[in-house]
Amino acid sequence: MQITVSGHHMEVTEPLRKYTREKIMRIQKHFDHVTNTNVVLQVNKNRHLAEATVHAKGATLHANAEGVDMYAAIDSLTDKLDRQVIKHKEKFTDHHRSDGGIKKHNSD
Repeated sequence: MQITVSGHHMEVTEPLRKYTREKIMRIQKHFDHVTNTNVVLQVNKNRHLAEATVHAKGATLHANAEGVDMYAAIDSLTDKLDRQVIKHKEKFTDHHRSDGGIKKHNSD
């Protein structure tokens, strides 16, 4: 998975970049088909904003988050993305039984 971290009206430090990548890699635990992720961090006065777009097989997921500091915004962002990835994965999971229903077993 390719992760791009950039800053809008701010310079992204190496510890912040590393923290963001570690948190975003958590998404891959639930869904292996993530190809690339773009994360944009920005500060407007006292507002710390984090925004991410995740390109996965079959979907493009997007989330925004705001926090009291940048680390809190990144945590909130990854929680939102995590929920979206799990929901996306559930859509494509086959919930039907592979061996048939009850009628098939009772007719033996």
